[in-house]
Amino acid sequence: MKQDNSPRQDYKSEAIIRRAFYRSLGVIVVVALGGAFLWYLSREDSKPEPVEEAIVSGPVIETATPVHSPPTVIFTEITEEAGIDFLHVNGSQGEKLMPEAMGSGAAFLDYDNDADQDLLLVNATWWSARPEQPAPTLALYRNDGHGHFSNVTEESGLAITTYGMGIAVGDYDTDGWTDVYITALGENILLRNTGGRFVDVTATAGVAGLESDWSTAATFLDYDNDHDLDLFVGNYVLWSREIDLEIDFQLTGLGRAVGAPNHFTGTNNRLYRNEGNGLFTDISHAAGIIVNDPVSGLPQGKGLAVAPVDYDRDGWLDLFVANDTVRNFLFHNLGNGRFEEIGALEGIAFDRNGKATGAMGIDAAYFRNTDDLGIGIGNFANEMSSLFVTADGQAPFADEAILEGFGPASRLALTFGLFFFDYDLDGRLDLFQANGHLESEINIVQPSQSYAQPAQLFWNCGDDCRNRFIHVSETGDLATPLVGRGAAYADIDNDGDLDIVITQSGRRARMFRNDQQLGNHWLRVAFADGPGTGVIGARVELTAGGITQRRHVMPTRSYLSQVELPLTFGLGRTAQVDKLTITWPDGRIQDIPVEGTDRVITVRVH
Repeated sequence: MKQDNSPRQDYKSEAIIRRAFYRSLGVIVVVALGGAFLWYLSREDSKPEPVEEAIVSGPVIETATPVHSPPTVIFTEITEEAGIDFLHVNGSQGEKLMPEAMGSGAAFLDYDNDADQDLLLVNATWWSARPEQPAPTLALYRNDGHGHFSNVTEESGLAITTYGMGIAVGDYDTDGWTDVYITALGENILLRNTGGRFVDVTATAGVAGLESDWSTAATFLDYDNDHDLDLFVGNYVLWSREIDLEIDFQLTGLGRAVGAPNHFTGTNNRLYRNEGNGLFTDISHAAGIIVNDPVSGLPQGKGLAVAPVDYDRDGWLDLFVANDTVRNFLFHNLGNGRFEEIGALEGIAFDRNGKATGAMGIDAAYFRNTDDLGIGIGNFANEMSSLFVTADGQAPFADEAILEGFGPASRLALTFGLFFFDYDLDGRLDLFQANGHLESEINIVQPSQSYAQPAQLFWNCGDDCRNRFIHVSETGDLATPLVGRGAAYADIDNDGDLDIVITQSGRRARMFRNDQQLGNHWLRVAFADGPGTGVIGARVELTAGGITQRRHVMPTRSYLSQVELPLTFGLGRTAQVDKLTITWPDGRIQDIPVEGTDRVITVRVH
């Protein structure tokens, strides 16, 4: 493992102080008890001489902090105005089958290489044919560069009908055009971009999976550093309509309800190695990502989201997998073509109480602008979202959602999409959650719950605040209750700030424009050759005003979704960038000159 030789920063988080405090108390208690025990064994009948007691004080934790309020930033819903008319079809006919509740993903991508962000939305379909209605398909919307979209599904070759779930994007064949992989209930689909039009190459490439699979999250990544993109596919549970109806999950007061995942057998994920000739090889067993119960022999995973990130900075991408009702996985990349699953060892398998959660969406970010990496995970209703964080840049992780102020406000929500982004361009990464329940009538049996729920935005207050993440109450149209599922961000109108799309289960997708007018400076870093093998997995560091921000180039984030590839750095009131450095996936380090701010700079991938 490569050692981190960067100088330790003076910043000490409250979490670390608390840990030291508790350890100190533990030592004091042990010493006191030991001393008392020895005194008891050696005491004499004679009356002891009086001893003057010493007053010992433990470490003082400073609790007084300045009061800060989030800036006023309004998000305006522009779905219809932007030309987005997508309606998600989940096939519901009253049977309350589990896949109907899980929704689908969204992806921002530049499919036509015109330097603006287009939008691809994943659809499901009816359980049986409906000749009187057109079949639901994927939907691709081309951006005109100003945030207005036109539907180009038919001419792009994406009028495909499947019971779709998630999406991954990447240039797997290194031809400079972004390709697309769709996960589904049933066989998955690989779509090669031939210059603005997509061709189904699934059968040739060998990445369909099985008809019995229920695939969810997927990501393109170069796990073996051989300069082409491999493919990781997350699978959920072993499901069929017959199994679902036989389980017959019930909620008192509602009758039949959407089945809970702990009633279904788990599955294993898949890893496909790119052979560089348009073909992939399933190396799941050889690579060590098969996780079976040692007693029953059954698969243990129930994956819904994946975050590829080199958490130990040894030059090899690792995989964090959010599992629903079973422990989360951390596949540590050993650098020899194999992974080891060490989620429990590194502290991300369970919540702060040692329990598995109903984990949905996931993202990874350096939200403190230090070496500390955070892993955010959205969980089921009445479970706080998780925020696993390293200490001084080193694992193991600890769930600091409460300490950072994020946990309590997230407890009631049922969270699917989750990501870090700097919505106010102040140079600190904020947190966003898309929420929505599974049961349309949940409020009847749980008054604290509702089917449609407002999204949640958490402002990053910075180091001076006791609670780093503050729930933003005034967000404009983001406060509208939705049956939220997938969520993604991009600068759709090229004004420097990040806009949001949210998909819904069985409802219309919603687009929200970021209308912040705070006057903060920014810099966007784009890549000339699209999401090729030399980009995904790169690390970018920007220093301005004495603060270094860190980003990793990885579109796979949130729940079943992909964000834009360009990186957005908020600069606050700082109008000059001191340094911009890219560490490419092959280890090369490149300093990029930056002249001016409030603009896009384009870096050519070599």
